[in-house]
Amino acid sequence: MAEPAVFFVEDDAAVRKGCEQALALADIPVRGFADGEAMLAALATATPALVVSDVRLPGKDGLTLLRELRQYDRELPVLLITGHGDVAMAVEAMREGAYDFIEKPFPSERLVAAVRSALEKRALIFENRQLKERLGSATSQIIGQSPAIQHIRQLVGTLAPTGVDILLNGETGSGKEVVARAIHEASGRRGAFVAINCGALPETVFESELFGHEAGAFTGAGKRRIGRIEHANGGTLFLDEIESMPLSLQVKLLRVLQERSIERLGSNTAIAVDCRLVAASKSDLKSESDAGRFRADLYYRINVVSIDLPPLRQRREDIPLLLAQFLQEAASRYQRPLATWTAADLARWTSHDWPGNVRELKNVADRWALGLPDALTTIATAASNRLSLAEQIDAAEKLIIENTLKQCAGNVAQSAEHLQTPKKTLYDKLTRHAIVAEQFRS
Repeated sequence: MAEPAVFFVEDDAAVRKGCEQALALADIPVRGFADGEAMLAALATATPALVVSDVRLPGKDGLTLLRELRQYDRELPVLLITGHGDVAMAVEAMREGAYDFIEKPFPSERLVAAVRSALEKRALIFENRQLKERLGSATSQIIGQSPAIQHIRQLVGTLAPTGVDILLNGETGSGKEVVARAIHEASGRRGAFVAINCGALPETVFESELFGHEAGAFTGAGKRRIGRIEHANGGTLFLDEIESMPLSLQVKLLRVLQERSIERLGSNTAIAVDCRLVAASKSDLKSESDAGRFRADLYYRINVVSIDLPPLRQRREDIPLLLAQFLQEAASRYQRPLATWTAADLARWTSHDWPGNVRELKNVADRWALGLPDALTTIATAASNRLSLAEQIDAAEKLIIENTLKQCAGNVAQSAEHLQTPKKTLYDKLTRHAIVAEQFRS
């Protein structure tokens, strides 16, 4: 794709040609126009990186052109060229959003420098925009509107671009890998996301799996193998259940984190690695360290920043959102119609303690999508008695509103008509139930 050009607007043909040549010699793509109308017409087929315009033009003057360009793209830099008598107009233009102005006469170096500065600003704007989009896309994987989940999304957005190593604490199934992937995707790191479940690896192969090996390093090592840490170079290494890592390997991991290099088994050559560590534990690592089951120095090394993931029973208000997402995914995966649920179903689910957390909820959603019982009826019958009538009514009301918003693609006015309730009343209920209508817009 061709690099976007600088649009240069100047009615004096000689001045325009000279400026175009100066920019072209500086390797800056440029496209010239004799008036503002022609430049605006070109916006239908091309997007400029920057607009440089004389203030005095036939037809639309530079200030009028600036106002129309601000409507087209408020972040598009506009650089104005002024005569001595137009400085007051240029100052007004600066107040209205112009990037800068150059007073005639000016050397070509001044023009090139001003254009480069504006292009750098444009590049920074794009970078920030992409970062926000990336953060938004990554954190959208972390589903829920509970205060705890909102806080976690905020932490991910803040910490992901920094590159700092992070420790995730949470029960089994609480979504630690989902958060780890969100951190990686929001980080901008171009390497792979490499996940290892330390609790699932036999101690005999752990070291080779982590560090790799050279051919002949041990019996059966017929060829060189790249380890997981090396594979994560430029990316993120996710060590789940790090509390299960053998003590003998913890000291080697500590060295990797301190020196950012590894040695394959059977080799004495250090290999530099640039990987970000995200570790996760379902146990209290401080207690494990105090008991001698986890190295204290490694604990303090990986606990630079920690994020605590609450169990699902502590954020029951997120269950409808999670279920809606899981049921939609299951319907697509199994090629089934989208399953629905009743207020009684929701009361049963919200009263369940979910020892398996989000993973257990996802399994329930899969069974429900297949038309099978959720297997929670007997478990939750007694627990459902803990919900008062008012709580059950509130849960049912919230569910009905969310389903209606989904049908109406997040349109509150249409939803109010469907529900036969005043729009103001519906807005009050949205606030009370912490429902964000925008989330249902397609």
